Amino acid sequence: MMTIDIREAYRRALDDFGALVHRIEPDQWQTRTPCVDWDVHALVNHVVRENLGAPELLSGRSAAEIGDIFDGDLLGDDPIKAFDASAMGAVQAASSDHSLTCVTRLSFGDVSGAEYIAELFADALIHTWDLARAIGADERLDLELVEACTAWFADAENDYRQAGVIGKPQSVPSGTDPQTRLLASWGRVARPCPSA
Repeated sequence: MMTIDIREAYRRALDDFGALVHRIEPDQWQTRTPCVDWDVHALVNHVVRENLGAPELLSGRSAAEIGDIFDGDLLGDDPIKAFDASAMGAVQAASSDHSLTCVTRLSFGDVSGAEYIAELFADALIHTWDLARAIGADERLDLELVEACTAWFADAENDYRQAGVIGKPQSVPSGTDPQTRLLASWGRVARPCPSA
């Protein structure tokens, strides 16, 4: 059970990811990330693609209708501007009055807007850690967001694993901090996270 409004959680996760995007040095865009086959450019491009799709899907268009419109390089000559614009549009769409109750028609089936936004939130949160690791930034995530994602993922993990969209879960010792446990369930190998 989420302890925070999912729309607020999503906005905060995108804000945290965006703060890291603004810290990417010119020579870091080709740096490898914990995501297999993705460098920093590909990771940010992926999040921008998700951001651009959100207003479309939350307005009633299906994934099939959108097709490949957001394939390819979406960052252009100004990746930071591209991210900022996409994030603003995604957050606005997620904040609309009907966003939680609408039906979103994804590639694998129909889900509620609330579930779709939860998926976007989790993706943004986990990729925030991926980006922090890649560029050498502070890897600590917002603990409230970690707890919210953990609560949601308890019910979603099996579906994600069956779909093959997350890595093999990593074993962690008992007493491991919540962030490291969450990341391990997504297949990330993280150092124990010190408290702030």
